[in-house]
Amino acid sequence: MANDMPDVYLNGRFLPLDQAQVSVLDRGFLFADGVYEVIPVYGGRMLRWSEHWRRLEASLAGIRMAPPLSMDELENALQRLIDGEHDQYVYLQITRGYAGKRDHALPAQYQPTVFAMCSPIVSFDRAAGIKAVVLDDIRWKLCHIKSIALLGNILLRQEAVDQGAAEAILARDGLVTEAAAANVFALLDGVLVTPPKGPELLPGITRDLILEIAQENGIAAREGDISLDVLRSAEEIWVTSSTREIVPVIELDGKPVGNGQAGAAWRRMDALYQDFKAKARRGQ
Repeated sequence: MANDMPDVYLNGRFLPLDQAQVSVLDRGFLFADGVYEVIPVYGGRMLRWSEHWRRLEASLAGIRMAPPLSMDELENALQRLIDGEHDQYVYLQITRGYAGKRDHALPAQYQPTVFAMCSPIVSFDRAAGIKAVVLDDIRWKLCHIKSIALLGNILLRQEAVDQGAAEAILARDGLVTEAAAANVFALLDGVLVTPPKGPELLPGITRDLILEIAQENGIAAREGDISLDVLRSAEEIWVTSSTREIVPVIELDGKPVGNGQAGAAWRRMDALYQDFKAKARRGQ
């Protein structure tokens, strides 16, 4: 029943999910012409909203769109979707919307579509770790744009699943870029390393936060290239994202990473990250 459906935001309206409708001529539907954000929520507060807004602005600029709402207008709308103080996340999507006809050329006139919904974060045993495989990065060359065109990521993740793994770690020209749905860190000779920002990977908010936490707590960390040979000899490997946080990779291409268990560096960083979340819940 409609009354049992959670409310979503669609173009200035709050309505039950099963009543939200978008035109079949929406360019997001026809061309994946749009961008998105995933924002974790702790204690009823969006984590690092300003950083997510800046990345959203950059993604929109990358596809030649201006934000259809101001930062404050969008924040107010998203806050209304947050239900309680349990861990949850806001999904936000902005497309170029309705343009009247199907045409590859960017329309001079269009009606943007702004959609958002809030869902619980499903907890899982991160300490158990995951298996991953290395795959060639077959995606386009503008991966710093958080585009809704995720078919490449989907196919790569499915290839990992087909091989009995949970994630695909991607590489171009022998260098790690990111995972199919996460950023990548490797512990190399006691130093935490993650690939540098650029068009080959998404500038993850969680990625940046981990680097900040490392700096604040005297943990050696840096941005730098990671070759596949170096990755395969890493002491620890992690994948990071807004909803999964920090997950240790315990097996890569069928071989154990380190001793095949979550490592000491991961345990320390995970504890520091959980402490950061606890403070965020309290508004600190």
